[in-house]
Amino acid sequence: MRVVYAFGAWLFRYRNGVFPGVLLGLFAIFPPQLFGGTQRTDLMLDIVGILIAASGQAWRFAVVGLAYIKRGGMNKQVYASSLVTDGLFAHSRNPLYVGNLLILAGIFILHNHPLAYFGGGLFFGFGYYAIVKTEERFLSAKFGDEYRAYCARVPCWLPRWQGISATVAGMQFNWRRVCSKELASFLVWALAVVGLLASEALRTGGMSAQREIILSACALVLAVGCVLLGVAKKQGAFGEPAV
Repeated sequence: MRVVYAFGAWLFRYRNGVFPGVLLGLFAIFPPQLFGGTQRTDLMLDIVGILIAASGQAWRFAVVGLAYIKRGGMNKQVYASSLVTDGLFAHSRNPLYVGNLLILAGIFILHNHPLAYFGGGLFFGFGYYAIVKTEERFLSAKFGDEYRAYCARVPCWLPRWQGISATVAGMQFNWRRVCSKELASFLVWALAVVGLLASEALRTGGMSAQREIILSACALVLAVGCVLLGVAKKQGAFGEPAV
């Protein structure tokens, strides 16, 4: 497990650069393939990928809106000042990572290359496993029996759906926190999806005039959204995140 812990700590520190770099590398090495051999069947797969990625983002919105957790640790190292067990953390110990994996799965489906599926599944699956194991070691050492009791009643990954409606109904959703902490990442990966769709269409000969207009309009809206969000955050429009 020493190797797992070491890799998890390293990946936790550098994941904001490593994860996008690996994703771009896989997509550069393995070009997208036309699903089913036609633009129509490929469009159907693209829709499935977008829906899966969107479900992952919606889940992350829900997690962040209900309970705040300092995701970056301290000095890029695993850290927690308190054990967060409310909100959707009462139903999954790693709900944000579940959302990340759904987003990644949707993006890989959009790209659609068997070797990219395989390589990405191995790297990101083991990567998140290593990060979680590293976090678990830290939390167990810091919070002891409280954390072990939490682990005994809450699953690590797949959410326990029983009682989830009561959890949501009993908490106030913090839209300001969602906009401040989560909206930027959504805009960035949505822009990446638009670029991926454009690249796929160019490679497979499916870039019609209509599709070009739609993708260009989407890219423009998302880019403007990024700029406006940055301005709003600098002006303190969302206030300080609740802790």
